[in-house]
Amino acid sequence: MATQNINFFYLTGIRQNLFTQARIAGSWDANGRYSNQWSTTPMVAITGEDGCPAFTAMIALDMGEAGKTFQWGVMIDGPGGENLWGINTEVNDPNLVDHYSVFTFTGAAGQTEQFYFTYKRRLGANKFFGTPDGQPGLKFSVWAPHAQQVDVVFGTAAGYIDVNGNGIDPSMPILALQQGPDGIWESAVLPDFAAYQGKYYMYRLVNAQGGKPLFRTDIFARELVGRGNVDPESGNWNGDPLTLDGTVSCAVITDPDTTAAVFPLPAGGNPPMESTDEFWANEYNQNRPVPETIGELVIYELHVGALGSTPGIPGNLQDAVALLPYLVDLGITCIELLPMAEMNGSVGWGYGDTHHMVIQSSAGGKDEYRYFIRECHRNGIAVIQDVVYNHYDVSANRAEYQYDSTLPEQDSYYYYVGKSTDYSTPDGGYVDNGSTGRTPNFRETVVRQQFLSSVVFLIDEMHVDGFRVDLTQAIYQSNQLHANGNSVGEADLYGCKLLREWGRTVRMVHPTSILMAEDYSGWDMVTKPVTVGGFGFDAIWLADFFHALIGYQNNAMLLLNAGYGDQRALDMATFSSWLYNSQYNSVVFHNNHDNSGNCLNMSNGICTLWSHRTMLTAVNLAPIFGATRTYAESRSRVAFGLSLLSAGTPLFFMGEEIAAMKPYTYDNFINNREDLQGDRTGIGANMYRYYQDLLTVNQRYGSIRSKNIDILTADNPGRVIIFKRWSGTEQVLIAASYNNQAFPVYILQTDAYRLPDGGWKEVFNSDAAVYGGSNTGNWGATIPSSNGSLTMVIPANGLIILVKA
Repeated sequence: MATQNINFFYLTGIRQNLFTQARIAGSWDANGRYSNQWSTTPMVAITGEDGCPAFTAMIALDMGEAGKTFQWGVMIDGPGGENLWGINTEVNDPNLVDHYSVFTFTGAAGQTEQFYFTYKRRLGANKFFGTPDGQPGLKFSVWAPHAQQVDVVFGTAAGYIDVNGNGIDPSMPILALQQGPDGIWESAVLPDFAAYQGKYYMYRLVNAQGGKPLFRTDIFARELVGRGNVDPESGNWNGDPLTLDGTVSCAVITDPDTTAAVFPLPAGGNPPMESTDEFWANEYNQNRPVPETIGELVIYELHVGALGSTPGIPGNLQDAVALLPYLVDLGITCIELLPMAEMNGSVGWGYGDTHHMVIQSSAGGKDEYRYFIRECHRNGIAVIQDVVYNHYDVSANRAEYQYDSTLPEQDSYYYYVGKSTDYSTPDGGYVDNGSTGRTPNFRETVVRQQFLSSVVFLIDEMHVDGFRVDLTQAIYQSNQLHANGNSVGEADLYGCKLLREWGRTVRMVHPTSILMAEDYSGWDMVTKPVTVGGFGFDAIWLADFFHALIGYQNNAMLLLNAGYGDQRALDMATFSSWLYNSQYNSVVFHNNHDNSGNCLNMSNGICTLWSHRTMLTAVNLAPIFGATRTYAESRSRVAFGLSLLSAGTPLFFMGEEIAAMKPYTYDNFINNREDLQGDRTGIGANMYRYYQDLLTVNQRYGSIRSKNIDILTADNPGRVIIFKRWSGTEQVLIAASYNNQAFPVYILQTDAYRLPDGGWKEVFNSDAAVYGGSNTGNWGATIPSSNGSLTMVIPANGLIILVKA
């Protein structure tokens, strides 16, 4: 029997040694013939040419099987357990969820089959360890399937190469790349990676249409030169590389395995470096463990760009590190960062990004990001990173947009249906999805790998604890043809494929990652495990909780209606249903970035209605001083209390804890920043103390952090809601009122089995004088309950907590 050997490689692309005991499994039998009964063979652990752990095996196939298509994969032991299937990506068919690799047996000598778990060290400018002297060389790889020619050109110290090639460093060689069958162009290996570290480069390519070469950034770069917002093609540029918009500037050759040994980084660059192993060696403080489950979290949503105080200059990671003692004192257990991937410009929320493995340059880049993560962990704070996969920046002209072809149907990174000649205008075949940009081309494995690789990058190299994925339903449900708004079902299916692959990848690399989806579809597959075809999220953002509690979407809108100042009945009953539902895989909030500064109504390009801070909603936008401020603060205290004391995972936006009121809008936040640390001891002192104390109560009682909740009364005319939380024998009652007068006597009457007989003691009161209240409450008294009845004092616009004695 004649056979031919095939070399198989399973390449992790992850520097950590996460996977062990690899076994190759494939659709062949012991004699090397095709079989539906797969054979399994141990693999040998090696170090890949990228310097990361890898595995290899040699399999002999019968020459008589030449021309047949085989399937294969790898079983591994890893962080998620033993005997895990190691293929994280699915076959490229929208209707199939199978995840294995496929090849055709050629029968020729030297056939090699490779599977890359992640592309983060496959594409881009990466170290290459296959050199004879053992020292890493440098290899470039870029996906440009429609290009006719691709070169690497190196930039001068200006960090920018214009459309005519001005800015190319004449002292550096131009490096030609060769195209492979998968559309990936690769360079020869340059010796001595260290000699190139810090050099600037771009890809110069001749696209599908030929003609004048184009200059493109490296989508898989880890650093870009620009830290400002100037695009030389559309504005005046003074030649300073730091003023460049990062998305149009050169990429920087960066060693992912070293980190600056000083913080903050020196303004002139070239800091002393240390290995990442040294850097992360003392990451944790055993006296302040970092929470690992979503039920342990109280999430503080932080926009780094909204920190700082220099006019016109956004905040950065140095400002974020300086804020940490303030947040530790406050008592939060998790920080959720608004998107930090490189975006167009330097002033923005970050929801239009282009380079998903570049930490926003203007914020400080990857090294300062690592310092921030490490300091959070040392203080027992988990970090969740907001990520955006539903669209690219709308101005990604040197990045994803028409990367290697101007023909829309060859727009590699964007989803396009049919041919451009099918539509009255060429853009008709692009796919919209309800977000602020076009749908990425999830049909392409490399495009999906851009997002898979970026999340592995954030886990493996940045040590992020979890993720919030922006508007997931846009990815899998809302895809529509730009020409006519018709649904594009295939795009929805590929969106599902992306999210399954993404969830599977995260759980394989870091099973305890905390995953949240901004999803309003109600589809249960979002939070089902990836093992049963779900996306694997721990929770969704429960927007209906916000709308019922605060307002804007014709729900109960308790606070909005209370803000009118009269005694109209409030729809406590509708709110109670969402309060009850908070126990089901939910992140709840009384405010977030969207609900602080998004436009709610746009007319002729002008926003006529903005969302705003809780304090303003509480008094219907009335000028806040004197008695009006008293009402605003007391009602805002109740809003936070109902969110924190719900059965969901609570989140609140930066500034709420100091009663922030300035208009935090996506287009002008830079001119309306809050002085968080100053207001903590000034005008916001009472509110900060309130948040601090209520967060302490939250940590004290396990019943509040449980999922157990029972709504005992929802009194619409009285504007009162009372609910019970419990864990084991510990029981807690929360009574909240938006009534403008106190209840000296409020009688709760419910079923006897829901309210056990005994004594109850008030342990917290939002109307305490230290919070600016009037001290109305049940101070010190033990309140008896009998036969389902309990009589208590409830303050005006107040919230009390009673604990069963």
